[in-house]
Amino acid sequence: MIQKPIVIVGGGLAGLTAAIHLSKVGLRVIVIEKNEYPKHKVCGEYISNEVLPYFNYLDINISDLLPTAITDLEFSTVSGKLIESSLPLGGFGVSRYTLDEYLYKKAIANGCEIIKNSVESIVFKNDEFIITTINNLVFNAKTVIGAFGKRSNIDQKLNRNFIEKKSPWLAIKAHYSGNFPKDLVGLHNFKGGYCGVSKVENNSINICYLADYKTFKKYKNIDEYQQNVLYKNPYLKSLFLNSKLIFEKHLTISQISFEKKDAVENHILMIGDTAGLIHPLCGNGMAMAIHSAKIVSELIVKFYNKEIISRNELENKYIEQWNFNFKDRLKMGRFLSNIMQKQKLSALMMHILITFPSLLPLIIKKTHGKPITINS
Repeated sequence: MIQKPIVIVGGGLAGLTAAIHLSKVGLRVIVIEKNEYPKHKVCGEYISNEVLPYFNYLDINISDLLPTAITDLEFSTVSGKLIESSLPLGGFGVSRYTLDEYLYKKAIANGCEIIKNSVESIVFKNDEFIITTINNLVFNAKTVIGAFGKRSNIDQKLNRNFIEKKSPWLAIKAHYSGNFPKDLVGLHNFKGGYCGVSKVENNSINICYLADYKTFKKYKNIDEYQQNVLYKNPYLKSLFLNSKLIFEKHLTISQISFEKKDAVENHILMIGDTAGLIHPLCGNGMAMAIHSAKIVSELIVKFYNKEIISRNELENKYIEQWNFNFKDRLKMGRFLSNIMQKQKLSALMMHILITFPSLLPLIIKKTHGKPITINS
């Protein structure tokens, strides 16, 4: 009897990591991804070192991608007051353009089938899934993993709660050439948002910022917004004036929601940003996406080996482990997001951090995990 595949909807960081894990242990995997590889994505492109033991287990050799090694953090206020801290675990910088293509090739080498298409519907009936693409390809699966990102048409079709709420955030990202330390990640506050800066491979500087949309729409374009808003922070002004845009144009994403999401919807196991998006200020979204792929993959393996005896048990264990590993981190992210939207509270938080700089490493620890352990 031919084994029904595990279908992963979305071939980004979380989806490809899960595909590599599941195929490594001999399960049949189909990934449906609407985009070509490689592709630039709006992302901070910093990954905490907590993922390295897991990457080693998956035979993912990050060193092949020539990432930067990041050990320190600097945080500045709108006026330019600076707080500096070491990162408890450290991390590395690598672009999604390079990383996703590497993971894609690894998944193919592992025997995964990757189909370029968009999913039209996912129907659960008689204890199995029927997945239909926009050009009427149909797949039957015992298990479906949702890895379709921050916001998708599938979210609307599943009537997920967060999709009805308008988000005030717009994200903008580009790569630049210029001088910036390879071992540093910068987080620079400006009115209505903050900007993350770090180097990735090829000596490129990734600049990705989150802007309040109400503030942003007052200006004609990105350049005008940057000059009138971001330049108020002297660190950002100096950075932009002394750097040259590598991209032909900036990448943008609107309607980024940090609202609570459910880890399981209509029996689909959600991972990465599809299950919950941490505020980028916390700098840990990529590590969480990778970790969630590990959690779901290990449970699915147990489900297929009949160590987990029912779908209900599988779903409950996944929700339990998701909450154990990520619930508090996401809560802290939403708390920081709310503060950043309120100018007076944001200024108060900056004042407290300047007065008590030792608080910053504690906040970092609250939003980061420990090195991921591998179950033998």
